[in-house]
Amino acid sequence: MKKKKEEAKGTTAAFDQAMSGLHEDKYILRLFITGSTNKSVLALTNLKKICEEYLDGRYDLEVIDLYQNPGLAIDEQIIAAPTLIKRLPLPFRRIIGDMSDVEKVLMGLEIKKL
Repeated sequence: MKKKKEEAKGTTAAFDQAMSGLHEDKYILRLFITGSTNKSVLALTNLKKICEEYLDGRYDLEVIDLYQNPGLAIDEQIIAAPTLIKRLPLPFRRIIGDMSDVEKVLMGLEIKKL
């Protein structure tokens, strides 16, 4: 009986370790835009370029149009658009604007330190 508990504990520990490593280098991003306005299109274009250059294959980007999903603005406490939310890796961050200031975006995503 004791051996089974130790095996289960070992399995759980291995699972926890594997799960913690899953999102270690993976960025989970949500970009909130307002339709196809110039700023929204520019933000999406700039962000995709940054992600492809600095996070190649290590990011998930969800684009949310607040005109189509206005309730999400309340849920996510969005006060301006475009707004980028970095969910993972922690810490949680918000970046507001058209993402044209690459240095600001890199620092906000914590890809580049001060």
